[in-house]
Amino acid sequence: MKKMKESFKNFLESKVVPLATKMASNRVLIAVRDGITLAMPLIIIGSIFMVTASFPIPGWEQFLNDIGVAGYLWKGVDCSFGLVGLVASFGIANSFAEQYKVEGISAGIISLSSFVLITPFISSDNGSGLPINYLGAKGLFIAIILSILSALVYQWFINHNIQIKMPESVPPAVSKSFSAILPGAAIITFWLVIFSILDKYSLPNLHQIAEVALGTPLKLLGSNIFGTIVIVSMNSLLWFVGVHGGLVNNLMQPTWIANIDANRVAYQNGLPLEHVITQPFMDNFVYIGGGGATIGLVLSIAYFAHKKHSSKRSKVLSPITVVPGLFNINEPTMFGVPIVLNFFLLIPFVLTPILNAVVSYLAMSSGIVPLTRNVASWTMPPILSGFLTTGSIRGAILQFVLLALDIMMYYPFFRLIEKRFKEEEKISV
Repeated sequence: MKKMKESFKNFLESKVVPLATKMASNRVLIAVRDGITLAMPLIIIGSIFMVTASFPIPGWEQFLNDIGVAGYLWKGVDCSFGLVGLVASFGIANSFAEQYKVEGISAGIISLSSFVLITPFISSDNGSGLPINYLGAKGLFIAIILSILSALVYQWFINHNIQIKMPESVPPAVSKSFSAILPGAAIITFWLVIFSILDKYSLPNLHQIAEVALGTPLKLLGSNIFGTIVIVSMNSLLWFVGVHGGLVNNLMQPTWIANIDANRVAYQNGLPLEHVITQPFMDNFVYIGGGGATIGLVLSIAYFAHKKHSSKRSKVLSPITVVPGLFNINEPTMFGVPIVLNFFLLIPFVLTPILNAVVSYLAMSSGIVPLTRNVASWTMPPILSGFLTTGSIRGAILQFVLLALDIMMYYPFFRLIEKRFKEEEKISV
């Protein structure tokens, strides 16, 4: 058994870890992560407005309508939550260009301009405007494609010195803006030609094309429980070999954000919510305590640490893992226990978030617990986040059940580790 463990460990270190590390350093994935992260404050701010507008107290929404406040709160939702795609088009290009050691802000501005250019305007008697739905989560798919291509072309121009160079006496800000003129003109002209062709022949716009080409396969994977189990498993396995598991989640974030935005719009319009698997579903119900749903592990550590004859190591680990763990930060647990390459914890580390996903999915799809319609920060402690994301006490009760299940999953395995800690301490004495 020991020999088998060693050979498996060697296989992970020689084959899996290098591959996972290479994926984690992929420029496109890093850019997508950074761009969407840039938009996350808007999502959370919009959710605060939405929670305020739809707080689950009988008569609250009617009260806000009667005093004339509700419409303004929903406008706050649309003008924060509804700009996610627009902001991401800047952030993704900015991050991608900077990875090529060129000025990212100019690349982001050109990408943002291109994003607005390919978005069809709405015409009315009062003039033209941009449809808010394409600026939000629905526009994330084209934002990813357009931003990466635009930044790729931009860095090629700059790195091949195809730019207008100003004398050294010119202030850097002015010099950078002139450097962006040639690549910017080429990029914006290209997207203008594409938009013109599609519009001239009454073809689907780029948002619609991207949603089908990129959104459909991602939605098939990220909007059903079987695909979610695959994603959750990969997340745990990457963390287990020491690579940040958020790499996998970054691929699915556009789909999960689009789903929660669709739920938000449906609720706003008085329609039934459709999507079970959303960003808050993953952050606040599946990954409780962080990747691997380690809240059960840190609470087990806290229990053993407060026993009279507990190991010294558990007593040290308890304060540095429990407090961050309650806020879904589990790096101290990952590398302090450790979880990485710790075969004692491999089984619960993989199975616990899968159990959370299945139980939460069944509870929500059956109607026992309302679907998520708000976004709470991923660092918000459980119970509170369950209430806010679903707008119901039943969301908090579901999280309480998940906490109990997570402790049951991790407790027997950490008990073995605690026994090992004590044996090692006896030997050292």
